[in-house]
Amino acid sequence: MTEHGRAARAANASAFDGIQFALDRGSPIPLYYQFAQQLESAIEHGALAPGNLLGNELDIAARLGLSRPTVRQAIQSLVDKGLLVRRRGVGTQVVHSQVKRPLELSSLYDDLADTGQSPATRVLRNEVQRASADVAATLGIPEGGDVTVLERLRLTHGEPVAYLCNYLPASLFDLDTASLEATGLYRMMRAAGITLHSARQTVGARSATAEEGELLEEPEGAALLTMRRTAYDDTGRAVEYGTHVYRATRYAFDFQLLVRP
Repeated sequence: MTEHGRAARAANASAFDGIQFALDRGSPIPLYYQFAQQLESAIEHGALAPGNLLGNELDIAARLGLSRPTVRQAIQSLVDKGLLVRRRGVGTQVVHSQVKRPLELSSLYDDLADTGQSPATRVLRNEVQRASADVAATLGIPEGGDVTVLERLRLTHGEPVAYLCNYLPASLFDLDTASLEATGLYRMMRAAGITLHSARQTVGARSATAEEGELLEEPEGAALLTMRRTAYDDTGRAVEYGTHVYRATRYAFDFQLLVRP
């Protein structure tokens, strides 16, 4: 093994060995599930970064006082979630953490940036066209009026997470491609003095088309989450209408439900 390889393995080992796992053997919750949940939390909070290796199952089992089948079951559950991958000749490696987005008026860019997930944007389309009847009605402008159409691919850790299509009144503000690739749309709105106040949003699911699959690095027919959102400023004016699709393996909506009094 080269010096570089030994250094990389040492760094990966120290990342995993520095994490403390609290396993309650008296709990009715299975040990594999407890380990999997704590391992997932370590990935989500950055204690284990993409590319880190976990080490072999026997070493992990010995360290935690678990059986090898228990460790294997926990690791397999995170492989199934897309958080870990088994690579021949390398071992079990952290891939990424799933994006968990709150159901509130925020942008995907801000949510990724706030959780340290290195957002990046590839602008696929940025042009002015005439509004269709549906888009015009949603934005409250005359049919055939000018709208700016944006199509973007949002990435994190170099991998695509979402394909975003947005429509905005063309007169709203200047949307140059370089700025769109450097920051988020809502950040640009705030910088332009637009105060977002509320939104109407619908979440759904469907299968990926061949084109969407190619963009999102998923097979045709893969499960996608969908979202339609119309955002309004503090005067009640519709300032943005978006139709977005997200990789279900990389993305989830996270929200709290309260009991109605």
